Amino acid sequence: MTDLVIRPLVAGEEDLFESMPDPLPQLRKVGYADGVAGGGYRPERTWIALRDGRVVGRAAWLLPPGAAGTPWLDRFDLAAGPEVGAALLRAAHEALGGPHRYYAGLPAHWRRRPEVLAVVRAPLAAARLAGLVERGERLRCSWAGTPLLAPSGRRAFRPATDTGEIDALVARIADPDVLTGREIAQAVAGVDLATDPRAWLAGPATTWRVALAAGEPVGLAGPTGDACFPMLGYVGVLDPSARGDLLADSVAALAADGAREVVADVDAHRVAVVAELERTGFRQLRSRLIFEPAGGALSASTSDPGRPR
Repeated sequence: MTDLVIRPLVAGEEDLFESMPDPLPQLRKVGYADGVAGGGYRPERTWIALRDGRVVGRAAWLLPPGAAGTPWLDRFDLAAGPEVGAALLRAAHEALGGPHRYYAGLPAHWRRRPEVLAVVRAPLAAARLAGLVERGERLRCSWAGTPLLAPSGRRAFRPATDTGEIDALVARIADPDVLTGREIAQAVAGVDLATDPRAWLAGPATTWRVALAAGEPVGLAGPTGDACFPMLGYVGVLDPSARGDLLADSVAALAADGAREVVADVDAHRVAVVAELERTGFRQLRSRLIFEPAGGALSASTSDPGRPR
């Protein structure tokens, strides 16, 4: 790697960052120049690897203006081997005061797509070599107008009466099904969406939906159209059999207010929840692997992003 130059970006070099072709153009993402203009990306938090003047690696840490947390690695692309990417990350980590979380955006069903695996193996392996450990995977799903299933009739639905009812139900729901934007809420504001959703989700209590069985609450949903796009911010159930009706009711409430697309995030290991979202008409848009700092590089047995988990 004697001909490799690793350095932070200099102000005004947005075109240099963008000179590396996007290896995953099918993913929705904010352009780097737009991110700089918005204040989330900054040159001193953006690093590149150059070989013979050509960008072969790039990494950009994101922190929106006013955020209470620390920057997270948001863009990391390689046109070189994992060792180049690991060297890039290590140099940046030293300058940034240590590694931070890495949210690796990937196309939906990426493990089953050889053309995607060919692109992502190197950066994911580089992240592991640089001392980051995979801690989970989140799926973003989207409903885009698919006809909703007819209600089963086994549940009634009403708006939440007040914030006290919302908080009481949240306290009873140990493991919510859907938490859209959970990792961003944590990174930006230090909010745990599972236990304190109202600290992140704006809007009056009456926009929340309560599922009832024999008059008793069995589920809670926080659909919101007041975020950057309509979403199911929070969905949790006390009775799993209420899940399908609650999802359909929440989407219908947003659609009645004019939403043409509704997004929902779910942990990839929640197979039953993913299946219910798909029955409601949601389709996977993308995956996000969550990496966190560790004390050192992982063993070779964990370096293959395509291996079963």
